Amino acid sequence: MGMFVFLPLVLPLTAWPIARLAEQRLHPRTATRLLTGVAVVMAVCSTVCLGLLMVVGTAQLPGNPLPDAWSDPEVRAAVPHDEVAGKLAVPALLAVLVAGGRALWRHGRIRGRAHRALAGLPGTRVAVVPDEAPYAYALPGRRRDRVVVTTAMLSCLEPAERRALFAHERAHLAARHHRFLLAVQLAARANPFLCPLRTAVSCTAERWADEAAAHTVGSRRDVACAIGKAALVSRGTPARTFAGLAAPGPVPRRVAALLAPAPALPRWPSMFTSVGLAAWGAAAGTAVSALSSANSAVTMVLVLHAATPL
Repeated sequence: MGMFVFLPLVLPLTAWPIARLAEQRLHPRTATRLLTGVAVVMAVCSTVCLGLLMVVGTAQLPGNPLPDAWSDPEVRAAVPHDEVAGKLAVPALLAVLVAGGRALWRHGRIRGRAHRALAGLPGTRVAVVPDEAPYAYALPGRRRDRVVVTTAMLSCLEPAERRALFAHERAHLAARHHRFLLAVQLAARANPFLCPLRTAVSCTAERWADEAAAHTVGSRRDVACAIGKAALVSRGTPARTFAGLAAPGPVPRRVAALLAPAPALPRWPSMFTSVGLAAWGAAAGTAVSALSSANSAVTMVLVLHAATPL
């Protein structure tokens, strides 16, 4: 096992180049799926790494739940360990679990509160809220997904721009973007080195919905105008849990992308380009992280099994 157990903690650094280039060089759908997959795998591996460090590094501490044979000199010699790292892994792992649990609780609480706020409105797929604050967002639900928009937001947009708004929010719901956003948020809680991927996915998910809306309404300019107006009059969605037309992010870049030709069909980038090298580097880092954590976990289980009396 050795030093390989520490690799998953720092290998997320290999994904930073692709997090920077994906938004500009990859199709938004490809970028969102790639970055989310990389973030989730690396977050799981780093969490497993913390668990292994905790078990191996604290095996000789009083009160640990492992068998007494685990502390035999032969076992300790077979499994390199670092008691300092093991003791530090305990609060780190607890912090990861608490942060992840808190993020899930907050996500569920905000969604539940939003659904309760719409209880008095007609049960249609579009909920128009009489509110002076202009905003719009996609609200996923167990039985029915809904697009929530205020009267103030509708009054700021022309008819064509309203169609673009609804197409954008429906694209978020159809592609289940809230799942991507929640996944990268939990990944960033597990390993702070994954925060750039969380930021990148929040942008690429919006670009994905922008392109889907442009395809639906048949006018990239209408979608660009709707985004620009919504950004000028709105402060964004009520909570970061929701995806919306005026979500925080690089609005000027989104508008510029819509005023340019549509991006090429999604495909894996060539290795002989900067984005291709970055993508393959992130894929290699993810693979090494997965293999490292799997190898360390298997080694620990085998040694623990051999050290445990029948």
